[in-house]
Amino acid sequence: MNATMYELELTLNGKKVKDMIPSDMLLIDYLRNVRLLTGSKKACGAGECGACTVLMNGRPIYSCITLALQAQGKEIETIENLSDGDTLHPIQEAYLDAGAVQCGYCTPGMIMSTKALLQKEPQPGTQCIKEAMAGNLCRCTGYQQIIEAVQLASERMEQRRRDS
Repeated sequence: MNATMYELELTLNGKKVKDMIPSDMLLIDYLRNVRLLTGSKKACGAGECGACTVLMNGRPIYSCITLALQAQGKEIETIENLSDGDTLHPIQEAYLDAGAVQCGYCTPGMIMSTKALLQKEPQPGTQCIKEAMAGNLCRCTGYQQIIEAVQLASERMEQRRRDS
């Protein structure tokens, strides 16, 4: 049985977009297959690992268990929106500098969860970081480097705020 097609309108990485999609399409599939934004990874398909994390209206969500139509009229931000050409976002730089990137599969989701955290809590403590990152799994780095990356990003972003 074919799914009914619906018009989806949303703001994706700061730009208004409109597409006809099947009613049962997941947001991860819309991002990767329709919009060709492959930074968010499709891994567990059950909202358990966080590799697919994107921001919806500034909040982290698992795009692998979210219907694309749930993004109707909302703002979606993916990892592709963070860097400015070849210039990395301070969060991306911090992950590299802290050694929090190994295979890289979980990294986009980790970075998006970090962005959401730092928007809400610019100077989080270790426990706050652990709680905010609890929905993202990493099989390579261990979590200490990720905690250090979040702390480093927080420091750098605070310094940039003071300098501007």
